[in-house]
Amino acid sequence: MSKSININLLEENLLTWYDRNQRALPWRAVPGYSPNPYHVWLSEIMLQQTTVATVKDYFSRFVTRWPVIEDLAKATLDEVFHNWQGLGYYSRARNLHKCAQTLVRDYKGLLPHEAPVLQALPGIGPYTAAAIAAIAYDQPMVPVDGNVVRVFSRLFALETPLPALKNEVQILAKEMVPSHRSGDFAQGLMDLGATVCRPRNPLCEICPLQKECKGHHKGVAAQLPRPAVKSIKPRRYGIAFWVENDEGEILLEKRPDKGLLAGLIGLPTTIWQDTPWNLESDALFVSAPKGVDTWAHLPGMVRHTFTHFHLELRIAKGHSNIPKKGLWSSFDNLKSHAFPTVMKKVIRAVMETSLSYPPK
Repeated sequence: MSKSININLLEENLLTWYDRNQRALPWRAVPGYSPNPYHVWLSEIMLQQTTVATVKDYFSRFVTRWPVIEDLAKATLDEVFHNWQGLGYYSRARNLHKCAQTLVRDYKGLLPHEAPVLQALPGIGPYTAAAIAAIAYDQPMVPVDGNVVRVFSRLFALETPLPALKNEVQILAKEMVPSHRSGDFAQGLMDLGATVCRPRNPLCEICPLQKECKGHHKGVAAQLPRPAVKSIKPRRYGIAFWVENDEGEILLEKRPDKGLLAGLIGLPTTIWQDTPWNLESDALFVSAPKGVDTWAHLPGMVRHTFTHFHLELRIAKGHSNIPKKGLWSSFDNLKSHAFPTVMKKVIRAVMETSLSYPPK
């Protein structure tokens, strides 16, 4: 397919456009300076499933607190989680911290140049490895993200729907790796997709690739890429337990080291099952914290959507009458914990009910 497009002209036009229009991003090297591999890696991890606008402040806070990889490696996981709050997908933060420690231990605190070596590190998949190799070290690679998929789908008028389209784009991208300025070429494609070849209302009239774009010439650019057939997300149900003791402290728990929200602090919950819990069932209270004689079921429901399912949580509140064991926090100290968003919703729901803390 690429034979019918003048690749050399496309490369020249894109790089000329990028030199004039590149976005100023806190992790991006200014013209004339070499990229900081740590900044490239950190930004790529943060940008997974998150927007540029959201990541900017988080990135700046991270590199202010941990200016180099060695500093990040010395941090505790709880510190990293706390500074990650709001970005979601906490497994990324866990792997970021683990990767920093691996880099210090095995690579003298430096990121390797080669994509296969990078990909063997915690939390670095094929795309992130290609992005680091191309952007940080100018390796001849084209990392394929959502923006690049969109640009290529329109450039070649590809009718393959998502997600299978990505594989087709990756094959084409390998044919178009430039002989020089690979990092700028990759970032140029990303910037073009973000600012000109936008998901809606693409600005074809100012696109530097317009003359080569098959989608534009066919009048279908705005309809590409073809979307995937949406599947219905399943729904799961659970109970969150709000337990207070005589000192007004709230019972917390650390979730298992594997699975969803692994290693994060939150309120105790039942398992999340496919059917609603019967609030009078003995099975429910087998899962409840011990030492609570009477439970009050708070009105309403906390709803949260994860990548693969919707979650509905009811809240049960009780008072502990046994000696304090486990992890307890004063109400004022709750904000010091790195709660995932779903737990923040539960805490807020308790605060907003007539049974909210502190008890009378």
